[in-house]
Amino acid sequence: MEYLIPPRGLLTTKLAALNCGVQPATIRDWVRRGILTRCGGSPKRPLYRLADVEAARYAAKPTRDGQRAVNAA
Repeated sequence: MEYLIPPRGLLTTKLAALNCGVQPATIRDWVRRGILTRCGGSPKRPLYRLADVEAARYAAKPTRDGQRAVNAA
């Protein structure tokens, strides 16, 4: 079931991506990498806590060898 409006304090993958200014695939990648955890929903329609999404947004992301560095200006 797709939520029109998720429960208070929770975000769908799409809403979490909009909140962070990234693509939904990035949110799924953060989950896979352990940066963000699901708090409910179903396997195909997970929900995330707003506070967890905000923490993941500003968390230091691990890098891989050879990955392009982003210059902070």
